[in-house]
Parts: sequence; C-alpha cells; structure tokens
Amino acid sequence: MPRIAGVSDRDAGLGAKIAFFFTKRRLAKMTGLETATMLEPLRMYAHIPKLLNAYGRLELAESKLDILSPRHRALAELKSATTVRCEYCIDLGSQIARRWGITDEELLAMADYRNATCFSDLDKLILEYATAVSRTPVEVTDELFDRLREHFDDAQLVGLTHVINLGNMRARFNIALGIGASGFSEGRVCAVPDAGNR
Repeated sequence: MPRIAGVSDRDAGLGAKIAFFFTKRRLAKMTGLETATMLEPLRMYAHIPKLLNAYGRLELAESKLDILSPRHRALAELKSATTVRCEYCIDLGSQIARRWGITDEELLAMADYRNATCFSDLDKLILEYATAVSRTPVEVTDELFDRLREHFDDAQLVGLTHVINLGNMRARFNIALGIGASGFSEGRVCAVPDAGNR
C-alpha cells in the first residue's frame, strides 16, 4: 500500500489527465494488459504538475532511444530493478522483457546470471554493469568499463548507463513511496529480487 495517496482521475488537472491517458495506453501496448494500479507512480508525480511534465518528457525521450537492442535494454532495466529490489519495476519489467523476447528461464536466471548458461557473454556483461551501477555505492571498475567498450560505442555506453540509472530512479522512488507490484506478471514467471546489498 502506498505511503501517500496518488492523485485520482477526478482530482487530476488537465495535464495529469492527458499524462494518465497516454501512459495507460503506452503501458498497455508494451505489456499487453491493463492493471488497476498501473499508473500509481505517475499518480504520485501528479501532486507536482511541473515535475510530472518534466518526468513525462524524460520517459518519452527514453522510450525513443533506439541505439540499444530491445534485449539489451530489457536486461539492463530489469537487472537494475532486481538489484534495487523494486516490486513494481520487477513486475512491470518482467512482463515487458517477456514481450521483448526474454524467456522465463532467463527471467529466473537473472539472480545468478554469472552461472547461467542461458545468457551470452555479452548478456552477462550487461547484467554485471547494471548490477555494479545499481549498487550503493556504485561499483563500476575501469576493467568492467573497458570490457563494455569492446562491444559498445560512446553513444551506446551513455544510453546503456542512462537506461540503468533511470531504472534506479524509478525503483528508489517507488520503494520510498511504498508502491508495490501492480499485477503485470501475475500468474507468470517473474524475475527474482537480488539477495545481496543494494
């Protein structure tokens, strides 16, 4: 249960209502379903319309990022969510990842990706980077970054880092406000939160 009530449809201003409509439509398209609490994070941002507008623009820009494959984005975003342990992000991210081609076996193997045979060496490198960026404190070594440089150009590295960090921002926002799972992966396989330190 969230720690504060989000802005309802009835109490939302015009900008928030527009944001709710388009976000619901976009999430439904990405996941193939709608849930009753799918807009909970956005309803929190609606308490500050200017912040909601800025956040919406950031999400829109990120959604159009096409320099990374959907697979790489899904792995990076979902590993960020499992490292920080955000229920909402893991729930939503697992459903999106599944629709982007991540298998149930891979979803379950993310917690022990280093030993999983279902991931390529590049997949494991992305998962390692997402984990290192998402820990507190951040644990990105020069050696890890040099290995990433063998596969990605500068723009892709910035995009990958941004995707992971936006996932961290979402996750920490949701956890702090008590926003839990929304039912996107209900009855389906879902990635498992990491057991280690955040």
